[in-house]
Amino acid sequence: MANKANISANSSSCAALLVLAISFIGCFAEERDIYLVLIEGEPLAFHGSDDKRRFDLNSDAYKGQAKRLMDSHDRILQSTLEIGSYNKLYSFKYTVNGFAVHLTPTQAKKLENAPQVKLVERDRRAKLMTSYTPQFLGLPQGVWTQRGGDKNAGEGIVIGFVDTGINPSHPSFANYNPFEPNISHFSGDCETGPRFPLSSCNGKIVSARFFSAGAQAVATLNTSVDFLSPFDAVGHGSHVASTAAGNAGVPVVVDGFFYGLASGMAPCARIAVYKAMYPTVGTLADVIAAIDQATMDGVDILTLSIGPDEPPRDTITMLGIFDVLMLFARRAGVFVVQAAGNQGPAPSTVVSYSPWAVAAAACTTDRIYPGSLLLGNGLKLGGVGLSGPTCGRPLFLSKLVLARDVILRVNGTFPRTPQYIEECQYPEAFEPSLAQGSVVICTFSDGFYNQTSTLTAVINTAITLGFMGFILIANSHYGDFVAEPIPFAVPGILIPKVSTSEIILQYYEQQTHRDERGVAIKFNAQAGIGEGRVASFEGRAPIVSRFSSRGPDFTDLSRNPTDVLKPDVTAPGHQIWAAWSPVSALDPMLTGCNFALLSGTSMATPHIAGIAALIKQHNPSWTPTMIASAISSTATKYDNYGQLIMAEGFEITSTYNSTHFDFGSGLVSATRALDPGLVLSVEFEDYISFLCSLADTDPVSIKAATGIWCNHSLSHPANLNLPSVTVSAVAKSLILQRSLKNVGNKTETYLTSVVHPNGTTVSLYPPWFTIAPQGTQDLAIQFNVTQAIGDFSFGEIVLTGSLNHTVRIPLSVKPVSIF
Repeated sequence: MANKANISANSSSCAALLVLAISFIGCFAEERDIYLVLIEGEPLAFHGSDDKRRFDLNSDAYKGQAKRLMDSHDRILQSTLEIGSYNKLYSFKYTVNGFAVHLTPTQAKKLENAPQVKLVERDRRAKLMTSYTPQFLGLPQGVWTQRGGDKNAGEGIVIGFVDTGINPSHPSFANYNPFEPNISHFSGDCETGPRFPLSSCNGKIVSARFFSAGAQAVATLNTSVDFLSPFDAVGHGSHVASTAAGNAGVPVVVDGFFYGLASGMAPCARIAVYKAMYPTVGTLADVIAAIDQATMDGVDILTLSIGPDEPPRDTITMLGIFDVLMLFARRAGVFVVQAAGNQGPAPSTVVSYSPWAVAAAACTTDRIYPGSLLLGNGLKLGGVGLSGPTCGRPLFLSKLVLARDVILRVNGTFPRTPQYIEECQYPEAFEPSLAQGSVVICTFSDGFYNQTSTLTAVINTAITLGFMGFILIANSHYGDFVAEPIPFAVPGILIPKVSTSEIILQYYEQQTHRDERGVAIKFNAQAGIGEGRVASFEGRAPIVSRFSSRGPDFTDLSRNPTDVLKPDVTAPGHQIWAAWSPVSALDPMLTGCNFALLSGTSMATPHIAGIAALIKQHNPSWTPTMIASAISSTATKYDNYGQLIMAEGFEITSTYNSTHFDFGSGLVSATRALDPGLVLSVEFEDYISFLCSLADTDPVSIKAATGIWCNHSLSHPANLNLPSVTVSAVAKSLILQRSLKNVGNKTETYLTSVVHPNGTTVSLYPPWFTIAPQGTQDLAIQFNVTQAIGDFSFGEIVLTGSLNHTVRIPLSVKPVSIF
């Protein structure tokens, strides 16, 4: 019995130890992540200064204060958490005071309660928002001429790019100017590493840094593509940088075909590179560290064609650490332009929320690349694809076969899935003798719909088996698909419309003989793919691109609208030729290419950045908000037909009359923005007052995010002096005000007029005014509700000057009650 008792006791002890072990393992198995932390105390940029970057970065005073901030970060961590249980990734010390740390959620909770800690936010990760446009925007005949031609446009301005890095050997970034750039206000550095020697910083590229602590903390990086240097293995960063500031007149050659000459918007501006995105992963910690460094270095313009994966969860959108950092970059004198996002055309999909950053929407130009397909019956059909013609001759006809009719009929051991039998993903599925020398019809089916099949695989199959060409047709089960022109290494064409695909299949079946089992035994159909690489300049433009994210702006995850117009302005972002990286780590189809034709608000953003650089060069004393005002108030809402800009809808071919929530103020006009007549200016303190006036906003949260108490608030959030007026709810009546400054060199008289939003009448006072150079004028705007609509309606204020200046202020209001 004693032995049994001992056995029982031992069993109980073992069970208890097992429970403790499981608890112990569970504790340490808690998933770690990156957390961004803000703490009390002024950052270096504003320590004892009046919002100006006055620090000599090499001075003992600066270095001493920087060390004190970093030491304070370490003390907070050491006094709160066990040493060795966390990994501090960065100290943010210039624009904001804080750090990024890799730890567990439990540890993050402890940090939240630590003294001096104001805000703890989980890293939301970051993503990419993924030529002819200078001519489309009128730069060669307009702004470039005024600035002494393309060899001087943007000189002395430094544009910073937080992105995937840069391809330093690309001709768009060669230093064509032998003289030292006049950028004494800027102090960067050239970090070296794989594929990025010191000579990469050549005068055109004046600084290059990389930030990887966040990426290395959350993922195992692939050394073959995740280069720990400023080198761009993706291509996105090079594309963005060359669109804004690439050298003028660079030949675009892909697969031996000449597509024209590419130029950046400000071809003489200098480039500062801040690599924070990697093929494997992108983190907000790296992005924020890059923004902080760019601001400290002294960039004039900051280009963010990247952004968080989602809105912040525990605070309003504008108080997320990413947006707070942009606020303080703006305070330090940096013009910040941000991609609006690629989640359109649904409403409230913008990922740029704050009034201190300019959000760029994307639109088309009037350049298209029409592809063509000729059938054996003489019918010519349109399609998409940047490829040469079949057999190198225009509309040369070859045998036409359907993929499922030329797969292996015996000894075929492959799965009978769409990827094998109709999507042309696997060469081993085909009977080579039937496929070789034929134009093969591949079908958009399950694999493409679920994004597991690729055009790269189709092309590889075509090359392996010797297709004369391929056609990827729409499938009636999945409907029309979106097709973009992509350079194909073999003749190919995309047919994205079901109606066109049915015409092709009908002809094919008429010309194909089948046996009693339905097996194709004789192929009489013929087809030829035409030249698809020659541009055509026709049709309506601009049109807001389908993918471009829409407003209204919102304050929280519930998408409650706020009184700020987003997007701010529209720029070309559809089918943009620009520099690329031959590594092309995320797009094998573009491997080896030095240029790529891409679409996205990522592509629209650098257009605005480059134009802002031209404005800054022409008006060096202007603040970022003055530049933003000039861009917005001079934009046009009309297309090349003189009609209101249209926007693409959910259906492939559908368009609708756009609103300010599609295009913001309209299509940017560089020439008019250079001389806007009047501007509206906002100071840092005004942004704080705006935040404090938002409904249901906790002053403690504002203090935690910005370090400033709500000592003053606006009478209404819409009273922030923006070059637009957005009111998410107007009951009965509302009086707002705007303050205008004459930045011209002559006295000018302005007449006011208004296009009334539906459901309202708008009165302006004074109805006209005369304003001296550098003078200011207040304008009262009174809304009276005539009908409760319950949805936003749109109008505008137009100020017409006697010296030919025209200032437009968009109106977006929701009349909710007449009582």
